[in-house]
Amino acid sequence: MSSPSSRLLLRNARLGPGGPLRHVLIVGGRVAEVAAEPPPCDESVDVGGGTLLPGLWDAHVHSAQWAQARRRIDLTSARSAREAVGLVAPPSGAGASGASGFTIGYGFRDALWPDAPHKSLLQAAAPDRPIVLVSNDLHTAWFSPAALAAIGRGGHPTGVLRERDCYDAMAEMPPPPGDELDRWVAEATTAAAARGVVGVLDFEFADNVTDWTRRVRSERIDVRVGCSIPVNRLEEAIGRGLRTGEPVADTGGLLEVGPVKTFVDGSLNTRTAYCADPYPGGGDARGLLETAPEELYGVMALAARHGIDPAVHAIGDLAVGIALDAFERTGCPGRIEHAQLVRPEDFGRFARPGLVAGVQPAHAPDDRDVADLHWSGRTGRAFAYADLLAAGAVIELGSDAPVAPLDPWDGIASAVARTDDDRPPWHPEQAIPLPVALAAAARGRAGVRPGDPADLVITEYDPAGLDGDGLRHMPILGTLLGGRWTHRRSI
Repeated sequence: MSSPSSRLLLRNARLGPGGPLRHVLIVGGRVAEVAAEPPPCDESVDVGGGTLLPGLWDAHVHSAQWAQARRRIDLTSARSAREAVGLVAPPSGAGASGASGFTIGYGFRDALWPDAPHKSLLQAAAPDRPIVLVSNDLHTAWFSPAALAAIGRGGHPTGVLRERDCYDAMAEMPPPPGDELDRWVAEATTAAAARGVVGVLDFEFADNVTDWTRRVRSERIDVRVGCSIPVNRLEEAIGRGLRTGEPVADTGGLLEVGPVKTFVDGSLNTRTAYCADPYPGGGDARGLLETAPEELYGVMALAARHGIDPAVHAIGDLAVGIALDAFERTGCPGRIEHAQLVRPEDFGRFARPGLVAGVQPAHAPDDRDVADLHWSGRTGRAFAYADLLAAGAVIELGSDAPVAPLDPWDGIASAVARTDDDRPPWHPEQAIPLPVALAAAARGRAGVRPGDPADLVITEYDPAGLDGDGLRHMPILGTLLGGRWTHRRSI
């Protein structure tokens, strides 16, 4: 990252929230000294009292989907299916035309809509145009008849594909040119660095080790990357000798092998999160069990035998219980991703050595209305970060980008304030203290100490003095990755 002989001094840096002013020396990509008086250096940068923090990680992203979503038509304002159609017909703005002439929108939430999405609505508004609208949670894709025909699914009755059908259909769409997508992803890492991000854990459904190795060699990549393994590539990864936590060769220390990702259930917005109580509307619809317990155990045991940690997607409370059962049975380390609804008796089960709960606090204010409707009477244990911590869980914060923006300050603010608008906090008893949120957003690093990697962020304001809105819009003065500036603003 930086020359082993270079000595960069950050002068007048506030050492953590509410901390003292200190001078921090960086040598060879690591913090060499934290001093009250300036030590000798080759280069000195006065940060003017900016707060120095460990660099932030986004512990759950979908890199290629985030890079593409930044160029798609924004559907987040749609309050009905007809409003969503109106946003894409006629197309306007960047992202209106996707690969091979498709019009692609992203970000709708249909759980509270008064009408239902259907291919006929898109057909009526834009006959013969291939249009695809992707839900905010990535679990639903709404296709026009022309788009269905283009991927060989012209006979689909509604054009609304959910869960596995959604993933398969999206994979059948013509992708953007590989070099163009790589450039978009690289640009997204630079944008992330401007928000203080030094690393991401990428859960893209792809050969992430190969894709990121190619990007590191052809593009400027401004973050470190944990490269997850989709479950359908597990045996291939075993054959390649990949092991979780090991560096990827010839990538300059930027890449490491991540966990293998598998799914127990779906999502809240799609009403496929697997829950103990049925969803409203009658019947016994409790969501989707995507992977049965015995199958999940088999996958996790196989991965663990070969040094690959599992990362288990579990959102509903029954799904979370199944994931915990599998971890207890295998005894392996790993992650439970999301854990949005947890049964009271399951909180203490998260206190296992080597188990991490990968959570996305920005989803709590985003989903509060949907949760109040579909998880009525249970929301006190939804997005229950304070209860997880009290039970001894280790948590790491992510965004699930593009489900939420790849901006850790959005998640930190939501974890601390439990709201992102002018409404009162939603279940404020589940808020967590700012220092805990900052550490959970930095892979557990709670301060800047000699010997640490010089993966650092400098904020303009002291986070200790800010409310939720101030945290969410925190100005970033600079970001360093191994002592290299990946973002620097007027310092």
